[in-house]
Parts: sequence; structure tokens; C-alpha cells
Amino acid sequence: MIKHSDPDRDHIFGRGYADIIDQYPWDDQIALVENAKEEDVDRVLKSAVKPGYRLSPEDFAVLISEAAAPRIEEMARLSRHFTAERFGKTISMYIPMYVGNACTNKCVYCGFNHDNKFERVVLPLDRIEEECKAIRRLAPFENLLIVAGEYPSLCGVDYLEKVLKTCRPYFHNLTIEVQPMRSSEYERLTHAGLNGVVCFQETYNRESYKKYHPKGMKSHFDWRLNGFDRMGEAGVHKIGMGALLGLEDWRGDAVMLARHLRYLQKKYWKSRFSVNFPRMRPSESGFKPKSVISDRQLAQLTFAFRIFDHDVDISYSTRENPEFRNNMATLGVTSMSAGSRTEPGGYTHSDEELEQFEVCDSRTPAQVDDAISRIGYQTVYKDWDAIFD
Repeated sequence: MIKHSDPDRDHIFGRGYADIIDQYPWDDQIALVENAKEEDVDRVLKSAVKPGYRLSPEDFAVLISEAAAPRIEEMARLSRHFTAERFGKTISMYIPMYVGNACTNKCVYCGFNHDNKFERVVLPLDRIEEECKAIRRLAPFENLLIVAGEYPSLCGVDYLEKVLKTCRPYFHNLTIEVQPMRSSEYERLTHAGLNGVVCFQETYNRESYKKYHPKGMKSHFDWRLNGFDRMGEAGVHKIGMGALLGLEDWRGDAVMLARHLRYLQKKYWKSRFSVNFPRMRPSESGFKPKSVISDRQLAQLTFAFRIFDHDVDISYSTRENPEFRNNMATLGVTSMSAGSRTEPGGYTHSDEELEQFEVCDSRTPAQVDDAISRIGYQTVYKDWDAIFD
């Protein structure tokens, strides 16, 4: 049932996907996956190759089911075909830069949890410029992901505007992964050089969300979920989304992510979209995942998402190990990070105690380049050229 408008609630959280998500009860999404049968898999895979046919979220649920697992090789071939058709034999490269680990939230699984006892850092602009120069010495990155803990009074729109202007001379594609903001704030940042925003809903299970996010602004499920609408309203060029696999049943979160993507694509059709499937990794919190998704299951999820949507950018970070990333580079993934440091100032003054999570692929960008080249693909560091200015 669609919620009725509440002026007080709208003033705080805005309007958006949170107003319709309860049309899709969590248990029903799990049932779509669990009830899938072999004949359903046959039907969906046959439909997937029909010209002009677009899979539904219900079709996607079938493709991530146990019933589809024996067909993973067929799914891999389809995923490779659709990816090459849209993206060619390329992998777009990006690198994260952490500018702050101060956070007001108390997410039980995160190394930046407000209650964790370690040094909190918010980089001044001169340190950020040092980081930019250090990254440029690593490789010719043009796609920079700026990451900060959620601490609006320290890392709010005023600070982020200055950060973007500091980074802009060094990089031509700037994305942020910070606390959700108002639409007017996102729009303001687009005038300071912002190209994209990444935000993870963490889990779409409304009932369980609160136990993982007990304190801080992040505890407000609707505010976070409607943040993607605010990005679209602000005209953000590229919107990145995903769920943190391991908090709840990964298949339930995957189906909800597919539904959310379809909603955003229809409503904010001028924006591009990317998805990421981060698995739980060790952090200072010591949190143990509720469910574990295997490499094979993550591959099946990736293939299913590519078959579901041929155009969406699918990104793998350095959370994943080198061998797995190499294998997936030809089968559906279209962007990867390399040389990542997940602590503030990590490219000039490394301090592993300040990491948000443990990096699993510690290869240099040059080593990633070489590995991708050896499988017949090309790394791409930019999608911009001065000739178009």
C-alpha cells in the first residue's frame, strides 16, 4: 500500500522510493527466489535473448535462485555477450580517496563506528592536495571516488565543496560517497565539479535495518532510501547504489536492489546508474555476517544482474581477491578500483589502524593493468578528453 502524505514526515525525509517500498514485502521477495523452478529458469533465459525484451525484477529473482545455479555457465556466456555488446572489452578504472573517518553513526558492522576507539581524522585541504598528487603518481586515474564518514558538521556540504574544487585540477570525474544530503546540496556540489554519488542502502529489510544502525542519522531508513531520489532531482550525472551483502539474506537484498534500480531508471532517466555488490569484510567492529555469499553465488548474482540490465555499470572494489576479479573482468564487470587505501591520507601516510575495511586485492594499478591486458581486455582511466571542452 502506498503511504499517504504526511507534511511533517515529508519535510524531514522528502518523498521517494521509501513511500512505495512496502508494496514489496521482504518475505515475498525471498519467496520469489525460493519458489523458482527449472521451467521458470528456462523461460527467463529464453526471454533474455529475445530482441527488445527487458527482464522484470521477478525474472531477475529466478536467475539468482538455486534452480538457476546449474545454468551458471550459460548465464556467464550471456553476461559476457551483453557486456561486450554495450561496453566492449574494457574495464574502467577508479580509485577511492578517504578524506575523513569521523562519523556520528553507530553502525554495528563498520570500522568507522562512532564508539570505536581510534584516532579520528578529517583531512585539511593541503593534505587532500598531497593525496591527489600521490594518486597521480600511481597511475593516470581520472575517476576519483571521494569517501568520508558521515559527520555533517565536519564533512558537510561546505567542506565537500572545497574538497571537490581542490581535487578538480587533478581529476576530471569526481564521485562522492558520504552522508545522504538534501537535493539542493547535491545540486550545489554539481556546480563545484561533482559528477556522481555512491550510496549503499546496506539492507532493504526495513525491520532489520534499525538493529544494524541504532544511532545517528543513518538510523532513519526513509531518509537514506529517499536519498537516491534527491540525487535524481538534483540532476546528478551518475548514481551508484548497492546493498552490503551479509547483513541479511543476500538474495532478498538483490531483488530489492533490482526493483529500486528500475524505479530510478524510469523516474530519473537522464542519470546513469551503477551497482556494486560489496561483501562483508573484516573491520575494527569485529562484526560477523549473518549470511555468507560464496564466490560462485556472487558470480551468479553478477551474471543475473547483467542479463537483467545490459546498460548498468557493474563495479568490483578491492574487497574482492585478485583471482576472482581477474575471472569476472570478462564476464560482466565493467569498472574496478586498484591500489586502494581505505584510511584518510593513506596514499601519503599509511596507517592501517584507520582503515574502514581490510583490502583483499593489494595489487598496484600497474599489476592490475597487466593482469587485465593478459586476458585480452583494456583498462580505461578516463571517459573525458579536452577536445570536448
